[in-house]
Amino acid sequence: MSIALERSAPAPGAVPPGAGAGAGRQVWRRIRRRPSALAAAAVLALLVLLALTAPLLSHLTGQDPGAYHDDLVDSARGGVPLGSFGGISADHWLGVEPGTGRDLFTRLLYGARISLLVALGAVAVQTAVGVGVGLAAALGGRFAGRLIGLTTDVMIALPMLVIGIALTAVVPPDFPRPLLLILLIGLFDWGGTARMVRAQTLALRGLDFVDAARLSGNGTLRIARRELLPSLAAPVITIAAIKVPTAMVAEASLSFLGVGVKPPTPSWGQMLSSAQTWFRADPAYVLLPAGLLFVTVLAFTVLGDAVRTALDPREGSRLRVGTGKESKA
Repeated sequence: MSIALERSAPAPGAVPPGAGAGAGRQVWRRIRRRPSALAAAAVLALLVLLALTAPLLSHLTGQDPGAYHDDLVDSARGGVPLGSFGGISADHWLGVEPGTGRDLFTRLLYGARISLLVALGAVAVQTAVGVGVGLAAALGGRFAGRLIGLTTDVMIALPMLVIGIALTAVVPPDFPRPLLLILLIGLFDWGGTARMVRAQTLALRGLDFVDAARLSGNGTLRIARRELLPSLAAPVITIAAIKVPTAMVAEASLSFLGVGVKPPTPSWGQMLSSAQTWFRADPAYVLLPAGLLFVTVLAFTVLGDAVRTALDPREGSRLRVGTGKESKA
């Protein structure tokens, strides 16, 4: 007696698991239909390009981000930059840093490298940990699920900023601060990903294609790798894209509190921390890193929302209920 076991049909319009390059093109077509997503992608691409070419641009402008220029600040006024708008000139396109005279353009470029590196690295860590913990909680039995769920609740409740400040008294001074920030943010912010993966896995493990794999003699690890992980790709990519701006804000907050990278290495959060004493005398020194951080976080948020809707068009349809417009897959 033969039993035919087939995969459950995916929801209409949704990207089926394991669809490959065709599904990727379909998602890209949906993203292209949103001008806001294309604008956000263009902003992020430009920012990443500027960050990657920071050494080249620094060489072309003839400015070193760590070079002091005492002649460009007014020592009689406490170090306020000479000239208008923070000392903007043909040599210093965005002005100079108060007190030191260091070029702001090159420091913002190098600060973007740190902010993006920490944010993307932290999201990679928390995604890997969250997926592993979520799968273990869903597939490890009732006791393991409760234990892991309790651990997840504790990790979510822990105050990351307070622990980060406490770590500065324990971590050796020569420990790489970008790596410390990646580990701190990544290892303390995986709870949401783990909960989502656990819920999705519990919903998937009762479907026909998982039962078929189990009846074929596949073990738990093989089923998780070959059947569940491809089906979890869409929600995991979505939550990772949404968490990037959160990680950037966390890096800026930690750097603002003194936990981040140490001078002379620049970061946007560190610049905001030192700018708090200059916001009256030199507003540009505050507005430039704050504005870049705002634009970057907004672009990641818009693009993450577009990815979420493209991977699950039903989400966009629900948002348009009552408008009289039908979603187009």
